[in-house]
Amino acid sequence: MDTKVLQTRELRNLTEASSGGAIDPKQGRGIWRWAPLIALAVGGALFFLSGLHENLSFEALRDNRAELLAWVHANAVLAPLTFIMIYAVATVFVPPSGTVMTVVGGFVFGAVLATSCVVVGATVGATVLFLVAKFSIGDFLRKRAGPGIRRMEEGFRENELSYMLVLRLVPLFPFWLVNLAPAFLGVKVRTFVVGTFIGIIPGTAVYAVFGAGLGSIFDSNEKISLAGVVTPGVLAGLIGLALLSLVPIAYKRAKQKRLK
Repeated sequence: MDTKVLQTRELRNLTEASSGGAIDPKQGRGIWRWAPLIALAVGGALFFLSGLHENLSFEALRDNRAELLAWVHANAVLAPLTFIMIYAVATVFVPPSGTVMTVVGGFVFGAVLATSCVVVGATVGATVLFLVAKFSIGDFLRKRAGPGIRRMEEGFRENELSYMLVLRLVPLFPFWLVNLAPAFLGVKVRTFVVGTFIGIIPGTAVYAVFGAGLGSIFDSNEKISLAGVVTPGVLAGLIGLALLSLVPIAYKRAKQKRLK
């Protein structure tokens, strides 16, 4: 064997031994890939361990509504901005809190302003979750996905915005799930943001309107239930909007058939 080759190998072995072994760059990237997910898990755990989740209830709102409304009245600009920030953080770390917070927003700010604040805060928080999933384990899972998932990804990406609107409009899909699933299907960030912003407006408005009328329920000491908020008529309207968002897909497929 060439003397120069032997010298090069010996030098490499000595370097690895002195440094405790070579570090694989891919292994380092693999470790850091999980860091955002670990941060989310730790943040969510700390939220519940601190007891802050106990404030996300209608009972807490009933007991503190006078102080809360007084603070909001005294901070007309700061209050909506604070609510948007809290909503975004809650969407990231405590996804199931969205419905209650939307109703609370409607009670505090009224239906119109609450809808605007919730849509902004929810879109920001959802985008953070989407980016974490997309750049941490999204590519990792896609590379290991089977042909069925790959075909689903190709079909989804051809009509990204339409499918995103369907997922957001139909209240049958959990909000947190729709934040994560598109990341595994290769959806563009811009499409995700636009689809989320537009798609959650109708559902948000429904719960915000309910929240705007919460004061009368508090005054009558009635039990608060969200079970009847999405009535059959409201659900039919949301499904109708979802079907309307599928029109471009139907038109594209019909056009392709005519061309064949």
